Amino acid sequence: MQNSLRPLCLSLETLHRVKSRMLEAMERGLSRRTHSQATVRMLPAFIRSTPDGTERGEFLVLELGDTHLRVLLMELSGDTDQRVTMKERCFPVPDAIAQGPGEKLFAFLATCLWEFLDGLHMPQTDFELGFSFPFTCRQTRLDQSYLISWSKRFQCAGVEGRDVVVLLQDAINKQDRYHIKVIAVVNDTTGTMMSCDASAGPCEVGLVVDAGTNSCFMAEARHVEVVEESEGRMGVVTEWGSFGDDGALNDMLSPYDLQLDQASLNPGRQRFEKMISGLYLGEIVWHILTELFSGRMTPVLLTKGSVQTQDILEITDEQVGLATARRVLRALGLEASDQDCFNMQQVCKAVCIRAAGLCAAGLAAIVSHMCRNRELSRLKTSVAVDGAVFRAHAKFSQTLQQLVKQLAPECDVTLVQAEGSSKGIGMVTAVASRLAAQRLQVNQTLALLQLSPAALGTVQALLRREMELGLKKETNAMSSVRMLPTYICATPDGSERGDFLALDLGGTNFRVLLVKVGSREQGGVQIISEVYSIPPHVAQGPGSQLFDHIVECIADFQTKQGMMGQTLPLGFTFSFPCQQTSLDQGILLSWTKGFNASGCVGQDVVKLLREAVKRKNHFALDVVAIVNDTVGTMMSCGYHDPNCEVGLIVGTGTNACYMEQLRNVGTLAGEEGRMCINMEWGAFGDNGCLDAFFTPFDRQVDEASLNPGRQRFEKLISGMYLGEIVRRILLELTDKGCLFRGRLSPKLQTPDIFQTKFLSSIESDGLALRQVCAILEELGLHVSCEDSVLVREVCQVVARRAAQLCGAAVAAVVEKIRENRSLEQLAVTVGVDGTLYKLHPHFAQQVQETVRQLAPRCSVTFLQSEDGSGKGAALIAAVACRVARHQRA
Repeated sequence: MQNSLRPLCLSLETLHRVKSRMLEAMERGLSRRTHSQATVRMLPAFIRSTPDGTERGEFLVLELGDTHLRVLLMELSGDTDQRVTMKERCFPVPDAIAQGPGEKLFAFLATCLWEFLDGLHMPQTDFELGFSFPFTCRQTRLDQSYLISWSKRFQCAGVEGRDVVVLLQDAINKQDRYHIKVIAVVNDTTGTMMSCDASAGPCEVGLVVDAGTNSCFMAEARHVEVVEESEGRMGVVTEWGSFGDDGALNDMLSPYDLQLDQASLNPGRQRFEKMISGLYLGEIVWHILTELFSGRMTPVLLTKGSVQTQDILEITDEQVGLATARRVLRALGLEASDQDCFNMQQVCKAVCIRAAGLCAAGLAAIVSHMCRNRELSRLKTSVAVDGAVFRAHAKFSQTLQQLVKQLAPECDVTLVQAEGSSKGIGMVTAVASRLAAQRLQVNQTLALLQLSPAALGTVQALLRREMELGLKKETNAMSSVRMLPTYICATPDGSERGDFLALDLGGTNFRVLLVKVGSREQGGVQIISEVYSIPPHVAQGPGSQLFDHIVECIADFQTKQGMMGQTLPLGFTFSFPCQQTSLDQGILLSWTKGFNASGCVGQDVVKLLREAVKRKNHFALDVVAIVNDTVGTMMSCGYHDPNCEVGLIVGTGTNACYMEQLRNVGTLAGEEGRMCINMEWGAFGDNGCLDAFFTPFDRQVDEASLNPGRQRFEKLISGMYLGEIVRRILLELTDKGCLFRGRLSPKLQTPDIFQTKFLSSIESDGLALRQVCAILEELGLHVSCEDSVLVREVCQVVARRAAQLCGAAVAAVVEKIRENRSLEQLAVTVGVDGTLYKLHPHFAQQVQETVRQLAPRCSVTFLQSEDGSGKGAALIAAVACRVARHQRA
């Protein structure tokens, strides 16, 4: 007895080996390179989501079985307590239908469907339908499946190689009483997974152990290489019954498995299924019994199929098992002793426990794969289980649960009895319907932010027009782009030397820098700096308070550097719109970027700084130049690349400058040479010229801002506003039921809570959905995988629009330079700074791509600035000192 059962006993170590081999087989099935040779096929089911409880409506199901067709109508309430109501009717499938022309089969299916609906006397005529078609197919979409071969008793001519959805839809469409759309072809295993109640938590694995066996799970789509989809999750049917067909299980096969396989209709195939499924368990026991009772053989015992799986499942039961064993042994023609009955019970238990162990190893491989690919420290999921072996054998379920815990200790797995594949097929259909409706809503919402090449060309032309207006004295006031002269006419030539101070005020932080300019051989430019914060109450309080704070920061820096008493030439980067009347005089036109200090607009900010120095009486300042950060960026890059004639900032705010021909600057006298023009393009569109490009979300952001109606272009593309645009879109999509199950969180309703840095993080290449979820959970959002995918899509659309608008504006600038110089082709460098441009994973590439499309006659190089607002300011001061020395000489 012990010798007979020893080959069936699998240690935990052996089951770990089975799990490892299953994982390897799964990876081969998922890989595009090895998929065609894989024994575990890992077939995409094109199911992108499990039920979330919000599914609503009435859905039809056609479930074609061996002998019958089941037609079912499922109604879902879609409320917080999801109620499911089902009505069904079965129709026998005659042999003449099962083995006749394919056209007759699908006409029969459609006729049964109409009869069923007619019998319900429903006023509704429009339905969506899910179709369970249990034959080998090549599925290419959820609603597209090509029959490869018939099985069982079905052999209908003219169907193999054709899309069964098209055949069924054509048959349905031959009547006009009902409008029914087939939207899903469903495998019974995925139906099992989808049948579980959504309120019980995530159920992302399905397991069937019946006459056959199979499993499915929700895989990360990026790992399913045989499909194009890479976002979110994708239902995958493992087809694990064929695991081991390549010999991976040969060292675990018992003599009984070999005998069974050799006598089967498909020797060498479905090796794993033959070890665990109900179709074969009885036969394995039969082979063992013929060995145990070899000296007492009877004609019945010699007959294959004389031991049924249902019998062996009953025999394993502790209460009725021995009595069932006696009945079965007598039916085999054996006079059974108590010991014989006990022995048979031990045989049945050993076969079932081995099946449960192998099934557990396969299931452990699936959940470990999910945990690893989602980059989780711990996975929690339910597994929907169905099939006669699971239902009829309590010990099978217990063994399966215990072994999965041991084989995959990093996973919390709960086995749940499936609620029937019919409900599951209906749920697949309902989920597909929900996703399609949501996708329509999402597309309509996001279409507002998607710009065609023609639209981008229009933006380019509008900015070009505004530039021309802004350059002319008589039309300057009409332009939304101020085109301010900076009085910078020269760039560094490499001869600048000395120590310079630089101040950088452009956002929530303020910097003081000591910049040492030497020869390039001596290291070029060396910088020592310190960052000081500008509290909100200072940024929005009295102007005297702001400039007193700045002077205190300068004094602190000079003290730390041992510079008190020294007076160095100073460049002041002041990144707000100013009208310059000389290099060291700038009249503040307006505050931006959250600043609103009183008593400053219309004043010379250099004078305000000097007055604060006098009030504090700490030291003297020699302010040589007031500089816009964009100009500083251009000058900083110009130190390295003499071709740099454009400066671009895309960070908290946005702006651009470029070298214009002096003859075109109508607001200044002079014809010769060039002048750097500070465009102040953040205000582009403030005169209404961009109104057609503003969405409701942009208008909401503008109206809620500190400066409604101003800096309109900046509010479309800069880092200060993109996160808020995304938040407004997320609120809209949540209200439409497309996100977060339609439930708004208090945090998401908080203005500016969704920072632009989240866009950069969420769009990072290779970022797992788990990490996206973690970012969103910081905002108090309880998110699903589908939510994470959609939030990422919103971020991508908003950031892409910003990059394209920025690119269209740059294209207008470089084309202006090219035409100024009457060149067929222009080579120019754009110096760039700003966190959005530098840190967002795709922004820079999308800007450059747009410029290439809109300015094909310009070869544009983008050079990232090294501290343009600090180093650039010092270089401007250095150039000013050099020019002054030259003029004195």
